[in-house]
Amino acid sequence: MKKTITILIPAYNEAPVLDSLYSRLDALSKTLKDFQLEFLFVNDGSRDETLEIITRFSKKDQRVSYLNLSRNFGKEIAMAAGIDHVTSDALVIIDADLQDPPELIPEMVHYWQEGYDDIYARRSSRHGETWFKKFTSKYFYRVLEKSTDIPIQRDTGDFRLLSRRCIEALQQIRERERYTKGFFSWIGYKKKEITYIRDPRAAGETKWNYFKLFNLAIDGITTFTTAPLRIASFFGVVVSACAFFYILYLVLRTIFFGTDLAGYPSMMAVILFLGGVQLLSLGIIGEYIARIFNETKQRPLYFIEHYHRGGKKD
Repeated sequence: MKKTITILIPAYNEAPVLDSLYSRLDALSKTLKDFQLEFLFVNDGSRDETLEIITRFSKKDQRVSYLNLSRNFGKEIAMAAGIDHVTSDALVIIDADLQDPPELIPEMVHYWQEGYDDIYARRSSRHGETWFKKFTSKYFYRVLEKSTDIPIQRDTGDFRLLSRRCIEALQQIRERERYTKGFFSWIGYKKKEITYIRDPRAAGETKWNYFKLFNLAIDGITTFTTAPLRIASFFGVVVSACAFFYILYLVLRTIFFGTDLAGYPSMMAVILFLGGVQLLSLGIIGEYIARIFNETKQRPLYFIEHYHRGGKKD
């Protein structure tokens, strides 16, 4: 029997690009005739015609399956929903915006056949993105890599092929605060890197503004390292030591030279600095406590309005 490969496409308001994506996936299937393909779309509460277009694909093509989530849960949860419903021998995750070329998938399949479990695509260049986004992305990966003992792949996204045992490992991770790029590294297994030039979006607008990217970065750091808590503790020790020696200096100066009222500006600077350090430390602790709070509620990750597979609706 032919081995099966699911191509997972999370989609949120991607109507302008879906026809081009489907055409390229259909053309791709002709180069993978030795495999049985499934195109699994996850509609993440889109407000445009995304669901209608995917439904149209499914009516004319038995390879098209789709999950329609009950609302917009975010890309990380949408990917988790898709991964939960994969029963194939391998999984390819690709964005709908065609910045990641589907034509790279046969090379991934080749390395999978050679025994690799996680064939990830590393971006050698990123067209259509601002220098600020490239700069912050570059240094975020460096900071995350330095602050955790897990090997983090730089300049990589979700575009990759995963073997069956990687799929089963990811299905066991039920955390609500998700940073899936980190999960790919955390589960381990045999990895292979391939490089490519990332294209600009084929159509539509990016859903990732700087605020969302910042939140994703915070999720990545707090999910995979406690380094911020250690840094806060380190600052506390350093500031306390400095305060102790400063107090000792003031006492000795008063004993030997008497008192004076000068130094109000420096005193205010010290007070404001200490207050800032305390608020920063409380904020870091609060981020971790908030994640503990969310995890203890044990709510389901998502709800599905309906699931269509192979022309049948469950």
